[in-house]
Amino acid sequence: MSLPAFPHFARYLLRTTDTSAAAAFYAAVLGRALPVYDTPRGDGIVALHEAARARGARPHWLGHIAAQALGGAEAAAARAVAAGATRLGPPPGTGDFAVLRDPDGSIVAFTDRTDEPTAGVVWHQLNARRATDAASWYGTQVGWSFGAPEDLEALGVHRRFAYRAGTTPVGVLSDIAQRPEVHTHWLFYFAVPALDAAVAQVQARRGIVTATITLASGARLAVCDDPQGAAFGLIEPGDVSMLAGAGG
Repeated sequence: MSLPAFPHFARYLLRTTDTSAAAAFYAAVLGRALPVYDTPRGDGIVALHEAARARGARPHWLGHIAAQALGGAEAAAARAVAAGATRLGPPPGTGDFAVLRDPDGSIVAFTDRTDEPTAGVVWHQLNARRATDAASWYGTQVGWSFGAPEDLEALGVHRRFAYRAGTTPVGVLSDIAQRPEVHTHWLFYFAVPALDAAVAQVQARRGIVTATITLASGARLAVCDDPQGAAFGLIEPGDVSMLAGAGG
């Protein structure tokens, strides 16, 4: 599969406090192994850096946006900081990526790597308290295209987004201003062959299933926390097209 030339999520890293336990957990839940790295390379699992832990960061999945079309990770990060983001590390010139906190509080990264993702992420959800501002920020900084707001009642107002206007949506921006129980973050959904079986594995291995949702389109998904506290989602591949289509 060829990767798009424009900015897109190109790497997914779990930054966690127990890499071995996390690897065993996700192998059981996803039905496939994720590599553990000492230094970030492709998709996989790395130790949560001491500096991040000192800031109070909890384990989390970090999505890296390919920045070639933006002049590289450092140039993209500099513009993002000028537009209100906070750089969290590493120091410029010491890695192939830059980690940022966007102006609404979600953690995201830019990378110079061009590897094809292998983790099996098939849908992306940005939970934002200032959703309109978040759409404007990512639209300006990355060039992503956001659709019209859709009211999903108890689930709040959502806007699908695509990497470029006119292309298939790859995720959704969720307005959580009225949902204090949800924190600002990027949530990544992994494809699993059978949702119910994967959910059972999460529960059997001390993870937490925070929600199982059936949308009007019939698409089913689950939102979970792994045993170290990192949030992630699960969905069957056949349901992704329903999320991307109208009325999902």
